Amino acid sequence: MNVVPTRIPEVRVIEPKVYGDSRGFFLETWNARAFAAAGIRAEFVQDNHSRSAKNVLRGLHYQIRQPQGKLVRVIAGEVFDVAVDLRRASPTFGRWVGMPMSVENKRVMWVPAGFGHGFLVVSEFAEVLYKTTDYYAPEHERSIAWNDPDLAIDWPLTGTPVLSARDAIGARLRDAEVFP
Repeated sequence: MNVVPTRIPEVRVIEPKVYGDSRGFFLETWNARAFAAAGIRAEFVQDNHSRSAKNVLRGLHYQIRQPQGKLVRVIAGEVFDVAVDLRRASPTFGRWVGMPMSVENKRVMWVPAGFGHGFLVVSEFAEVLYKTTDYYAPEHERSIAWNDPDLAIDWPLTGTPVLSARDAIGARLRDAEVFP
């Protein structure tokens, strides 16, 4: 596997080794030893699967208590995936990393606990799978505004994004409850 550095050292992009032949392909999406060697040590407790239509924007989500590390991959379509550092004491607080992830490029993104996460569907639809290091706790879930001018995320939008009611009223980073 190839670990691709990002502008935020804790966020990692993994390009798995793909073994292909006339029958199709095989790849490992998680191997505790290989990921630990790349600096990702995680114990996963939950797998999630979402399907979304074009221009759906999910995020930027995080849990202020029971924070979740997420191992994210796309199994159908393409998304623009984003991680935002929400750790106030971090030298990269308020910075973001974003990249295309698709069934074709087979990238896997590690989003550590303490980060907000979101994605925009850029294909007709996309299916996203992600493992989490803690359980979903709706009472602790928070949302940062996808269009916060202080973050200035360069979403590859074509038209108006489709948002959930919760995401439509996400907080500005300067007003949000964040990590120490």
